Amino acid sequence: MSASASATVQFHDRMLSLGLARVSEAAALAAARLVGRGNEKRADQAAVDAMRRQLNMLEIDGVGVSGEGERAEAPMLFVGERVGTGSGPAVDIALDPLEGTTLTAKDMPNALTVIAMGPRGSMLHAPDVYMDKLAVGPGYPVDVVALAMAPGERVRALAAARGCSPEDITVCILERPRHAEIIAEVRATGAAIRLITDGDVAGVIHCAEAETTGIDMYMGSGGAPEGVLAAAALKCMGGQMWGRLIFRNDEEVARARRAGIENLDRVYARDEMVRADVIFSATGVTNGSIVQGIRREPGWLTTETILMRSKTGSVRRMIYRTPVDRPAAGR
Repeated sequence: MSASASATVQFHDRMLSLGLARVSEAAALAAARLVGRGNEKRADQAAVDAMRRQLNMLEIDGVGVSGEGERAEAPMLFVGERVGTGSGPAVDIALDPLEGTTLTAKDMPNALTVIAMGPRGSMLHAPDVYMDKLAVGPGYPVDVVALAMAPGERVRALAAARGCSPEDITVCILERPRHAEIIAEVRATGAAIRLITDGDVAGVIHCAEAETTGIDMYMGSGGAPEGVLAAAALKCMGGQMWGRLIFRNDEEVARARRAGIENLDRVYARDEMVRADVIFSATGVTNGSIVQGIRREPGWLTTETILMRSKTGSVRRMIYRTPVDRPAAGR
């Protein structure tokens, strides 16, 4: 089917959601045998290959809008790659087949396989560059904080909106040398910081369930493709997010222009990164605060997946148990 013809096929998120869960499950199961084995690239490649195989079974005309495929050393599905049978609705796909390759290799918490899908043209085509990110959970006034604010100002503004002291705020930040000043400014307010070694999609998701996770705000820079995935998750769960692309050299600027981005300084709100209703699926590879990791028992592997639809606000937690000697990708 041509792209123009497939564009006339309606995006039925309810019908496609189970298929999307199978995609993230297949990637997690493929990475499971490499948990704790110390080989990040092999784990990433296994997840990528499984995710691609499962995607190509779906009745969609899909195109990747974010990923790391422009980097020669990355095994990621590449930006612009066509997936699916080509006979279904035209859709955008943002994904990270293994969010937390280091976490997987070291058997550390919160490694996930993550994917989001929306109608064609609904998602920001995020080039493989960094993005400055800021996110809070639901229930706050619109634009309660902003990227233009200093880190300490953000903490104080959020505390005022909550009616609490800055000391009652907890901020999640990716532990990197580049964040040293942000960390110092946040701590100067008296706020607590939860540092994470990897996995900033999970870090942003934590804001949407602050009562459970204890995380009120996420800030700092990380991959732009992961920013789009995080925005898709918050669109389903509720919350606000902002992102601005960061360019370190001329090649990264050129990469953005090839993706169709002209305003290099633009700040994207959540609904500008994800402009229509989406479905989002994440499966645990290692145990974490969002979902459980792969569980092994004699003859069986069990996964937990969180499956969400922004149209209804539904959040499902799905347990899938499969015999070890049967490949999940063909189910």
